Amino acid sequence: MKNRIIYLLLLLLTFVANAQEKDKVLPNANEEYTSKNFVDAEANYRISHSKFPNRTVAPYNLGNAIYRQNQFSESKYAYANALKNIKTRTQKHKAFHNLGNVFMKEKDYTQAVEAYKNALRNGPDDEETRYNYALAKKMLKDNPPPKDDKKKDKNKDKDKKDKDKDKKDDKKDQDKKDKDKKDDKKDGDKDKKDEKPKDDGQPKPKPGAIPKQRMDNLLDAVNNEEKKIQDKVNANKVKGAPVKTEKDW
Repeated sequence: MKNRIIYLLLLLLTFVANAQEKDKVLPNANEEYTSKNFVDAEANYRISHSKFPNRTVAPYNLGNAIYRQNQFSESKYAYANALKNIKTRTQKHKAFHNLGNVFMKEKDYTQAVEAYKNALRNGPDDEETRYNYALAKKMLKDNPPPKDDKKKDKNKDKDKKDKDKDKKDDKKDQDKKDKDKKDDKKDGDKDKKDEKPKDDGQPKPKPGAIPKQRMDNLLDAVNNEEKKIQDKVNANKVKGAPVKTEKDW
């Protein structure tokens, strides 16, 4: 018990000593900032913040030094760090106001409106903040953020899936139709194959005899040959006759 009390006393003394420790770098940083040496001021604010991470002045002024160098995106992280440890409403008002200015520079009007709104909650009488808040709302109205593309992508994916499903269903229907046609064709061929020749009442030719139709065709061929020979004889008779020519226009 005695040792525990001694340990707690030592811890308390260490805390008090650290709390009373002077930040020798911060005054130099403030002086450089006033002289518009923003690069040197930034460096010293970083050193001060690393030594005293729970103090709020260095990270807040670090954000201002970076902002003055037109590094707007980087400055908002410094303001965010400062807001983690800020306790007073006055400091919160200033940090949120400057954060709103950063978002305005980035044309992120939605975040700017929120930042100025938080600044007014902590400093409602500041006319500059009120003006910036009204301006941010007007810019947001004139430049609304784009609609959520994720919803569009979801709808596109759904449409694509529906189309793919329709294609698959169409293919299944077509395959079924093709199968039905194939089955119908097989059944038709089977019927033809199984069908017995009909008896037309005509006498069947004797084995080895020439069918009547084939005999008729042979006779026609012979008659045609005789006609060709006769035509050739007649042509030779008139071979020496002169040929009349057509007249051209």
